[in-house]
Amino acid sequence: MGAGKFVTRFAPSPTGHLHLGHACSAFHVWDTARTHEGTVLLRIEDIDQKRCRPEYETSIVEDLAWLGLDWRPPLRRQSEHFAEYEAALDSLRARGLVYRCFKTRREIAAALPAGASPDTAGFTSRPLPPSREQELLDRGQAFAWRLSLAEARSQLGARYDRLGYAVFGRDGERFTLADPAPFGDVVLARKDTPTSYHLACCHDDALQGVTHVIRGEDIRDMTAIHVLLQALMDWPQPLYAFHPLVLGADGKKLSKRAGDRGLRVWREDGKTPEDIRAMTGFLP
Repeated sequence: MGAGKFVTRFAPSPTGHLHLGHACSAFHVWDTARTHEGTVLLRIEDIDQKRCRPEYETSIVEDLAWLGLDWRPPLRRQSEHFAEYEAALDSLRARGLVYRCFKTRREIAAALPAGASPDTAGFTSRPLPPSREQELLDRGQAFAWRLSLAEARSQLGARYDRLGYAVFGRDGERFTLADPAPFGDVVLARKDTPTSYHLACCHDDALQGVTHVIRGEDIRDMTAIHVLLQALMDWPQPLYAFHPLVLGADGKKLSKRAGDRGLRVWREDGKTPEDIRAMTGFLP
């Protein structure tokens, strides 16, 4: 990374209108970029073609403009680049780093202790014998491409135990070790979806020259998966910062599903961008 270079991004998914939680994240991203005289990119993470809708993307762009936030064009829409993510998956597949897993989420959950989540229980497996795999493929059974932690550890050797990332802030940078083990063999693609958030996100950060990633505290631990992918793909590693979340009266993170009102509703109620800043608790 060249001295003084600062490129970051804001990457919402168009599964609904932006809400106060999104606004808080956006203010952190843009204000930090301005402090460092940097550049912000806008990326639309619309790989979930069942839930993402064009009208929500339009709404996102309009709301960001209303907040006074601009970005360096062009906007990157991930659904237009599935072939690129497929090529990245092909590279991992050719090196034996991913395998087809035919277990459903329900089957995995049923084998876990009560209350454990398939996403954080460290599920690992291995490829099926070729004859059994072909039998399931011939039946048209659904599968997911999972990243093999065992193979990743084998190929990275001692580097695996030194995986980590630098966190930047007002006091400089500090190195944090990263452990992907709690996430197990994560899904990188499915039979009918050629990528996942993890693979597309890391691919695009490398492709777009992102030097700094600013994200919420709720996905800090998930950075370990991205660090692992960056090491396996020899992609450059950005610096990271993690911002606090906007919480509701119940102490939980605001979200669309939790009933957080969209920014357009606040705008229709006469609120200004300055009001939104105050409501998120993120003041200049």
